[in-house]
Amino acid sequence: MAQPGRDDNTSGVTLTDTNPTAAPGATAAGADEAKAKYPKGIVLGPDGKPLISCRTCTSSTFWASMGKTPKTKGSTATATAPSATNGLPADCPPDVERLGNSTWTLLHSIAATYPENPSPAQKDDLRGFMRTFSRLYPCWVCAEDFQSYIKKDEVRVEGRQEFGNWLCMAHNEVNRKLGKKEFDCSRWEERWRTGWKDGRCD
Repeated sequence: MAQPGRDDNTSGVTLTDTNPTAAPGATAAGADEAKAKYPKGIVLGPDGKPLISCRTCTSSTFWASMGKTPKTKGSTATATAPSATNGLPADCPPDVERLGNSTWTLLHSIAATYPENPSPAQKDDLRGFMRTFSRLYPCWVCAEDFQSYIKKDEVRVEGRQEFGNWLCMAHNEVNRKLGKKEFDCSRWEERWRTGWKDGRCD
């Protein structure tokens, strides 16, 4: 099935918050040129140009730099208040950053409510959900990356602790690629299930 903004016979290049990598057949000089030309958070196609048709693959910083930030004229103040994750109004389609943050919130919340001793059916459900999720994720570059991760390190569905730790390690893998700080996985339950020990979530 074709992905948005992508030709089935080509492969894209992701420019997350790290350096871009060259598409198959592209030269190192071309990749260096792309680094200088576009801000971080851009997904480039094999032609070295941004995939502007894939909003969920592109950072809002790119849209802003291209003068494409949606105008808020005529919208209500509540609907157009910028979100905490980027400068876009909350009622705009998500960019790659907002989509990613929302997705991790959902996945970690699923881990937090997953049973300690799941039934065989619950294990199958989680395994199937993660497989399907990795194929349907709106950012196709991210989806392919997550599919590769699942092949390399299979989803652990034996219980809440195993799944929560596996998910935290998967999240840290993404954080490393983006040049972000890694999370201490020994504290995932405090962050996503019980609340911090200092009581600030009570």
